[in-house]
Formats: sequence, C-alpha cells, structure tokens
Amino acid sequence: MVDDALLQKLIKKTLRGGGEYADIFIENRKTTAIQLEDDKIEKVIEGSTSGIGIRLICNGITAYAFSNDFSENVLMQIAETVSKAGKGAGGETAINMKKIYPEVTFSIKMPPETITMSSKVNLIKKANNAARKYDQRIKQVNVIYRDSVQYVKVFTSEGAITEDERVYTMGLVQVVAIDGGIAQTGYEPVGGLIGFELFDDNPMDAIAAKAAKRAVMMLRAKRAPGRRMPVVISSEAGGTMIHEAIGHGLEADLARQGLSVYSGKLGQQVASRAVTVIDDATIPNKRGSFSFDDEGTSSKRNILVRDGILTSYLYDKCTAMVDNISSTGNGRRESYEHKPIPRMTNTFIAPGSLSAGEVIKSAHKGLLVKKMGGGQVNTITGDFVFDVQEGYIIEGGEIGEPVRGATLIGNGPEVLKAIDMVASDLGFSIGTCGKDSQGVPVSDAMPTIKIPEMVVGGEV
Repeated sequence: MVDDALLQKLIKKTLRGGGEYADIFIENRKTTAIQLEDDKIEKVIEGSTSGIGIRLICNGITAYAFSNDFSENVLMQIAETVSKAGKGAGGETAINMKKIYPEVTFSIKMPPETITMSSKVNLIKKANNAARKYDQRIKQVNVIYRDSVQYVKVFTSEGAITEDERVYTMGLVQVVAIDGGIAQTGYEPVGGLIGFELFDDNPMDAIAAKAAKRAVMMLRAKRAPGRRMPVVISSEAGGTMIHEAIGHGLEADLARQGLSVYSGKLGQQVASRAVTVIDDATIPNKRGSFSFDDEGTSSKRNILVRDGILTSYLYDKCTAMVDNISSTGNGRRESYEHKPIPRMTNTFIAPGSLSAGEVIKSAHKGLLVKKMGGGQVNTITGDFVFDVQEGYIIEGGEIGEPVRGATLIGNGPEVLKAIDMVASDLGFSIGTCGKDSQGVPVSDAMPTIKIPEMVVGGEV
C-alpha cells in the first residue's frame, strides 16, 4: 500500500520538528461475523478495513494521527501535523532500513478464507441444535462465529521494518435455561490465533452442550452461603482473576502514574512464594499471541512475578523510553485508529507440583469455583468483585452440591499473598480486554489454586 521509500520520507518529515522516536503503523484487516439467535441467522457480515497511523514520541509524550487515505499528499500532511508536537531542533535524520524477521512463527492449517460461508453457517446451526436438544428448559440460544485476518506492517525511525499476519478464529455459545421463576445462563467461548482447525479439537456442538449443561445444572443449585471460607479456583475457571487482580496493575503506564497498587514495588514481595506470574505472547495458537507487537517489537515471554517477587512491568516503547529500558513487547492497539499502549497478551500463574485433587481435598469446607463470570477491579487499591458462574460447596474435602449467586470479594495483593497451594494443571480462557476505549484479544490462565480464607458473597 505504501512503498518503503515513502515510509522513509514520512519518518523524516515526522522527526523534522524534533523528538526521540517515530513510527508508522499500517493495517489491513478482513473480517467475517455470523450470529444465530432464536433459531435464525440474524447477521452475516463480511468486510475489510485498511489504514495507517503515524506517531511521534517526544519527552515521554505521544502525538498520533491516522488516516484511511494512502495518497502521498495526505500522508505527508499527517506527518507534518504530528511533527509539530516535537520540541527542540529537528533536521534530517539518516535511516538505515532493515527488515526484521520473526523469532516466533505460528502455523495456520485451515485459513478461514478457504472455508465456504455455508460451512461456517452450518457450524453454528449444529451448535444451536445441540444446545436446544440438551434439555427442554433451554429457552434461548445465541451462537456467534467470527474470524479475522489482520496484516500489520511497522516502520520505525530506528530503521526496523516488521510484518505480521494474525489469523483469529473464535466461536461462542450463550444459552438461557428457565424453570418456573428461575433463569440461569451458560456461556462458553473458544478461540485463538488459529484457523478453522480450531473446531477439530473444539466442536461447536460440544461447546454448546457444555454451556447448556451448566445453565440447566444451575437451575437446581441452592443459593451460595455468604461468609468467609476457603476458596479453591479450578483451572477450568480460566485466569480472569489473575488478569484483573494483578495483570492490569502491572501495565507500565498505570504503574508509572501511580494508578496501580503495584506502583514502585519492583523487587518487593507482592504474592506468596508459590506464585509466579508470566505474560507470554509466544505460546502457539493462543488468542493473545503474535510474532511482533503493534510497535514492531518481537513477542516475548516475560516473567512478571517470580516466586512472589515483582520482577517486571509490561512496557510499550513510550513507557520503556521514559524508564530507560527496552520494551517488553507489550505495545498493543485495537486498530490503526489507536495509539499503542501497554497491554497484556497471554497472562497466567505458572503451574505448581500438586494435583488438583490434593488442592481440593485440603479445603475441608469451602467453595470450588469452576467457572468465573464477570467482575471489576480498582487498579489503585486492588479491591475486586467477581461473579461465580459455576460453583460447588466443598464438604469434607469432597466436591458437593452446586451453588448459584456466589461472588468473590477481596483485594488482589492480599489474595495473591494468601495463595498457599498451586496445582500442576493449567486452564486458559479467552476474551477481549478493554482499556482506554480499546479492545485487544487476550487469553489468561491459572492452575487450580487455594486461598485459605476469602469473603464469599451470598445468602446469609
């Protein structure tokens, strides 16, 4: 779309008014989305978007502008506008261009564009049928299929040229089961940096049946008791808690501004010695993976907390320059319309050595969380509240009856310091993480863990 000679001219123009760094982000994205609701295909959307963004970093401040017009005159005007944010002497900048090749690549066996639309439609119809056939109390079924192919090119004032192609495929099923005056929902998503082969190991009809089973089971569940008790969070629950309770707080922009409970705590103990937290964009086929981030930095495996000690924040280029270190490869953006900011990728607690059964057995009387719901966290204080979509009472170290309506209430640092058992299993969940009005694909995970005492909201 834009040849390298023009990119070089644009960078020079951007730096003409001064500044330490400039880059150009080019994106082309093709998407397909299909939605089935009330036994009907409600939406079939196909589209593509393309655009370019130009950024200048000067004294820790970012100036950014974008366009979907790739004509040279328009792009030079944008570069001129951004350059006005520079403070100090500019001038001609020599740039030696060099293409950087990825250290990590990903295999896509069945690119979504090679799959017919009818095959995609049949996939979600099968899921709908499977959910409705599971039980007559299933009254609503919503099935969504999405795929996208995003091509990204980044050119920097350091002369680096990087290219990345990201193929995302996902499906999700949400059902509502109703019995008398009780209604319960079941929600199950699946997806990743992967092609249509995703559904070989994760058939959508099986995903639908799993969501239906959860909704129906919760119909007969008793109200969860409200009190302080031991809480075991299963690996099947995914890593929602680690994502919210510590992940956002370790993003360098929040930490630097004092908007994180973990600000200024590098080298300090922030979790129990059983806890190691990792953010890793190199894991094959996970939703938060990539070869290069949206600033052209190679994807990395970053250990954020090692044996309870805070060792690193998540940096993009701008925050790294302010702290005079290298970016951790966490500069991400929703699209060319957004500037990059520090974001998580695939964030998880590293597995331990115990079995899940041993962890559950140690909680003589408590709550087993098998599926997390939504939640919110205050990054400044670390206080959080999470809904439990699927939970069970633990009696005598054994899994007992299901309960509904439970919430987990606590403080991130306090909970992390309290974790006393970590199992060897690891279960991932997927999502789209929101921050500063931007959404990016992520995944998160935890092994089965035990918190000896925690406030569980429920019936008193």
